[in-house]
Amino acid sequence: MAQDQGIRARKSENFSEWYTQVVDKADLADLRYNVQGFIVHKTWSTKILREMIRLFEAEMEKTGHEPVLFPSVIPEENLKREGDHFGFVPEVFWVTEKGAGEKLEKKLALRPTSETAFYQMYSLWIRSWRDLPMKKYQTVTVFRNEPVTRPFLRGREFIFMEAHDAFETHAEAEKQIEQDKENMKNVIWERLGIPVMFFRRPQWDKFLGADETYATDTLLPDGKVLQVGSTHDLGQKFSRTFGIKFADKEEKENNVWQTCYGPGIWRIFAALVSVHGDDKGLVLPFEIAPVQIMIVPIFYNDDDRKAVMKKCEKVRKSLSEYRVQIDDSGKTPGEKYHHWEMFGIPVRIEVGGKEAAGDFVTVYRRDLMLKEKVSDKALGKHLEKLPGEILETLKRKAMAYMDENIYSPKNRHDFLRDVSKAGIVRVPFCGTEECARTIQNDTKGTKVRGTSTEKKEKAIGNCIYCNRVAKEVVYMAKQY
Repeated sequence: MAQDQGIRARKSENFSEWYTQVVDKADLADLRYNVQGFIVHKTWSTKILREMIRLFEAEMEKTGHEPVLFPSVIPEENLKREGDHFGFVPEVFWVTEKGAGEKLEKKLALRPTSETAFYQMYSLWIRSWRDLPMKKYQTVTVFRNEPVTRPFLRGREFIFMEAHDAFETHAEAEKQIEQDKENMKNVIWERLGIPVMFFRRPQWDKFLGADETYATDTLLPDGKVLQVGSTHDLGQKFSRTFGIKFADKEEKENNVWQTCYGPGIWRIFAALVSVHGDDKGLVLPFEIAPVQIMIVPIFYNDDDRKAVMKKCEKVRKSLSEYRVQIDDSGKTPGEKYHHWEMFGIPVRIEVGGKEAAGDFVTVYRRDLMLKEKVSDKALGKHLEKLPGEILETLKRKAMAYMDENIYSPKNRHDFLRDVSKAGIVRVPFCGTEECARTIQNDTKGTKVRGTSTEKKEKAIGNCIYCNRVAKEVVYMAKQY
């Protein structure tokens, strides 16, 4: 029975099907809601997402951001005020009626993102240098008319965290961008164990209305990259459009400098599932697991049951600092093992007749799929070290995969060979949109991700593709 409920696709052979089955069998989402492209988040994914959001919101607030909640609708006139940003229109869902078909006076957009909502209000809230910096964030859902949807990768409604900041000087804005990148690294890599690379996007691929876009990418098991966050230098474009001005210390009127930042909560969740998961299901970092330790009683008659359950309760009470449950359902031990492995619970404690009669328990680690006997006396100390050990195991494995799939071809022939294998290629590049488009067309989707912001790399020689003088070193990959 447990085998029938398992994942039939191998992650290494058919990642797309594996992902579909994990979303279903780990009970992360129900796709049967009767509006295309909108999903129901099930309890397990919702609890994981809440833990992830908690981590990101704590990072936001450590850096001086304050929470707010804006309306879900944005007047069309707001979107139209910034010309480049109005490029979002093809993705917008519009509200045009109320009640029994009565037309609204104003056409309203369900927010695709909230720059034009925030900045309308910032023009009212900011008057003086004393009001700066202004750093607000919200965690909401946004709506986009995506033509192709996939749970947690692309959706028509998805969880969205966004920060909008205003400063006196451009130098402060640039410092905030560095802080945003550090915040993303602190959670995505340091707490969730997902390797990331930071890129300055090319000018033709920046956020609509931004002067510069800095994005965070990770590599999924099929060799495609997934953008899991971004931060944008907005310059003064929006502040001029929306009239966000302040009087400086000399009473001179100036426009603010702005940034906006968003860790892609939904996509980070997709990366968490994809990067750490295996052919048995989810593998979760200890910190964000809804249940961190599952105690599984093993007994075969009523006489054993009493002693086993007594010890299970004793163990549970001794571990009150963790999120612990006892699975006392009527399933067989094998069914319980299979079920909680699918759900990615980091630690399982098995208590059978021998454990109940003795002074030990059996501890199973999901990340290593290994069991060991641990004495009752040593259990507390043993579990204290597991969160860090589990995270380090996940990080080491994930980073090894990324490192193995970054290539540095020396010529066009090797470049074409490497992009056909999927992964990330690091190459000298001429810096032109024309060449980037040609590469994308010729290689069925390979795109310029940008230049690294983590290290300075000097281009030597000619462009890997067009043979013109190389101006920069860029990273390219196929993307979600």
